[in-house]
Amino acid sequence: MPRARPDVPDDFWRSAKVFNLFRALIALALAATAWFFGHRFFPGSDDRTALLWLAAVYLAITAGYGLCLRLRWPHFRVLLSIQVCTDIVCIVGAMHLAGGLRTGIALLLLPFLASAGLISRGRTTLFHAAMATIALLLQQGYQSLVDGGSADLFQAGLLSIGCFATAWLAHRLSRYATESERLAEKRGIDLANMAQINRLVIQDVSDGVLVLDGSGVVRQYNQRAERMLGPGMTAGKTVLAEFCPPLARALTEWREGHSMLPLDLDVTRQTVRPRFMPVQVGASATGAVIFLEDTERLRREAQQMKLAALGRLTANIAHEIRNPLSAIGHAAQLLAEEADDPAALRLTRIMVDNTRRLDRMVRAILDLNRRDRAEPVDLRLHDWLLAFIAEFREVEGIAALLGIDCPHGAVARFDEGQLHQVLWNLCRNGWRYCSRHDGALRLVVARIGDQWALEVRDDGPGIAAEDVAKLFEPFFTTDAKGTGLGLYIAREICAGNDSVLEYVAAPPHAKPGGACFRITFPARPA
Repeated sequence: MPRARPDVPDDFWRSAKVFNLFRALIALALAATAWFFGHRFFPGSDDRTALLWLAAVYLAITAGYGLCLRLRWPHFRVLLSIQVCTDIVCIVGAMHLAGGLRTGIALLLLPFLASAGLISRGRTTLFHAAMATIALLLQQGYQSLVDGGSADLFQAGLLSIGCFATAWLAHRLSRYATESERLAEKRGIDLANMAQINRLVIQDVSDGVLVLDGSGVVRQYNQRAERMLGPGMTAGKTVLAEFCPPLARALTEWREGHSMLPLDLDVTRQTVRPRFMPVQVGASATGAVIFLEDTERLRREAQQMKLAALGRLTANIAHEIRNPLSAIGHAAQLLAEEADDPAALRLTRIMVDNTRRLDRMVRAILDLNRRDRAEPVDLRLHDWLLAFIAEFREVEGIAALLGIDCPHGAVARFDEGQLHQVLWNLCRNGWRYCSRHDGALRLVVARIGDQWALEVRDDGPGIAAEDVAKLFEPFFTTDAKGTGLGLYIAREICAGNDSVLEYVAAPPHAKPGGACFRITFPARPA
């Protein structure tokens, strides 16, 4: 089967099929009129049989054109010109057999020329009008020769002018239609691009976004808004007043012009701060865009900014006091070597202990910058943890056995030295508060989704409920000799390795009251 030419759109062929159907209806109408009302409508017709045969041939040719349109052969413009020529010959022939111009059949040329001009969208419409004019003049000339001057050349001339006017009008309309179609297509592409950009922008913003129409129906929302308000929203169907009444009431108060709006709204499990902006979505309806700010996120960002500034300040201070502190400690040790008085020895010992404590705090503060120097590598946790446990027991002088439960295939991506530092801090804290029997401190590695997690569990008294929220805050400690920076630094180091350190509730099968710290490593690509 021949394929369509690439330079001819499918719309042209579909329009030509509709045009061919109109041609078939005209042929049937001529046949039916000639058969049933021939003598009544065409009193001047001397050969009713010839008119019937002409209509039948016209209908058969139309069927052949239907097959050509199905096969899309020959070229579209060639086939259209042949069809128009056939229409002109058959209509002018029917007009001649029916009695001439006075029958009005020749007026059928006008819709055919107009349809051909709209379909072709080219200058061939004037060529078709010229062919119709020639056919009319030839028919009138032949009728004048046969009937001896009874032809109506004036009406033929007026009809020819009408043919050219119709063809030219169809040509202009087709050009306007083509330009409008191209403009609409361009505008459609621009609108599609803008809609895609809007979706990307809305999804990428850190705030929740809701787009409402004048009736309060949610037209668009992002994933952040769904996490804040909860699942169940459907664009174009969800009514805000039914889904989230507190937010709908705040929107109503804003529309009424109340200046005292609630800053915080308790929505589901989060506290959000709404901001409203009007949007004109129609001639009379006014919609709104609601921005939902997570107050907890704002608080965390403000805290991070404060901590960053505090970290820079304390790092500078620690760097400045480290050398004087070392000098003080060294001087205290020299005084202790020369002192004979027990009171002097006690005072120098106090000086040495406190300088060591301050030195530990200074080193901890300077370690805050280590998260920016992480060099993660793939670590096989089973073998690595066995070596770590052996080293930890030897250095800390631990005789009891420490439990370890790790699959052989567990792999974590982390800076080796930094993981050693974090895990040593967690294990030392766990050993300090556990019962110090065999298995009192355990390291457990397990799958959580597509990530590996390492848990440090102990059987000690656990963490008090009021202290859980402050565990990872800098300088928070329940130990009089502690600096309060160990867990904070450990969490910052984990964050620098794309991991998460958190305190979790002890598993159901564990001893009640024990503490459990979990490090969740980043998922490795499949």
